[in-house]
Amino acid sequence: MSWQNNELQLSRKKLIDNTTTRVSRFRLPSSPCKACSLWMQLWCVKSQNSRQVLDAELWNQEEVPEGSARALERERREKALRHKKGYSGYLPNVETAIFSLEFCGLSSIYALSGLPGLEHMHIWISIPLCFIYLASILGNCTIVFIIKTEPSLHEPMYLFLSMLALTDLGLSLCTLPTVLGIFLIGVRDISQDACFAQLFFIHCLSFLESSVLLSMAFDRFVAICRPLHYASILTNTVIGRIGLASLGRSVALIFPLPFMLKRFSYCGSLVLSHSYCLHQEVMKLACADIKDNSIYGMFVIVSTVGIDSLLILFSYALILHTVLSIASKAERLKALNTCVSHICAVLLFYTPMIGLSIIHRFGKQAPHLVQVIMGFVYLLFPPLMNPIIYSVKTKQIRDRVTHVFCD
Repeated sequence: MSWQNNELQLSRKKLIDNTTTRVSRFRLPSSPCKACSLWMQLWCVKSQNSRQVLDAELWNQEEVPEGSARALERERREKALRHKKGYSGYLPNVETAIFSLEFCGLSSIYALSGLPGLEHMHIWISIPLCFIYLASILGNCTIVFIIKTEPSLHEPMYLFLSMLALTDLGLSLCTLPTVLGIFLIGVRDISQDACFAQLFFIHCLSFLESSVLLSMAFDRFVAICRPLHYASILTNTVIGRIGLASLGRSVALIFPLPFMLKRFSYCGSLVLSHSYCLHQEVMKLACADIKDNSIYGMFVIVSTVGIDSLLILFSYALILHTVLSIASKAERLKALNTCVSHICAVLLFYTPMIGLSIIHRFGKQAPHLVQVIMGFVYLLFPPLMNPIIYSVKTKQIRDRVTHVFCD
């Protein structure tokens, strides 16, 4: 036992002298990390007047299945640690403690994912992704520029369309750094604060887009069902208040999420399924009870996407009832044609969003590739397709786009 005591004393001295700063980055979890197969053996606490080393026995609480994602991640970090320190065999106590802390997720660094099984193709996949982002940013900027510079388009329908374009532009810019970082240069790591900031903006802008689509449905309802009162109901002041109310609702509902996630300690390899951070994914990595987060997340979805989609459906039921009462077939088709662009935008936004939420909460057996693809469709395709749809189906926008790019 003397050699073990000597090793422990050497480990203590080395830990105090050389690794105090590094270990102090971590914080002790409030409850045991049940998902970890390695636990810390040494923990260093540095204060102004004293230094204390707390020893804990290295133990295995549960085995990690061989070949699993957690096992591969642990092996990768273990090899990197050995290579860095020049070790070829057994890890000393100090390094085991540091590695265990990192494996338990206390380093506050998350690893994003690309397309599983296609890592060797990421550089080629980045080419179409770059074109998608370029087209999305250029298309939405063009819509906003045309509506702003053309006085004849300063009408409620086009003002709501400019709000939609700004929201889509924000969504594209939120995911662009991490997505292209993974596929273009292979950077997967993201800090906890950056991850929480990204998920805040992604969810906030997503629910804001839902509100904007509801506002556009209300615009179509008033235009078709109350055409004589259209200008008096949807004034610029009313439109501005609708926009501010939509933004306020989204910010108020999403603002608590980063703080609810911040109070957790996180276990496992901290590998996320997507190329960006989402609340429903990050909370699953917590080594604590996430019931409150799950309930609040469901409440936010129901109170935004759920209510908005029902109100949109109700608006179109009233629109359809009004259109069918029109005697002229040509007038009926003309009225319905003004809603085609909005219907496409609604389907393009709500279908992948609801599908992704269902997969995250109930589709645990779904293939990982399905989740990744649904995530890309959810965040990349609406900003890409909305400018195209409105440019093709709206004559005023189409004429102005043609004038801008052809003259």
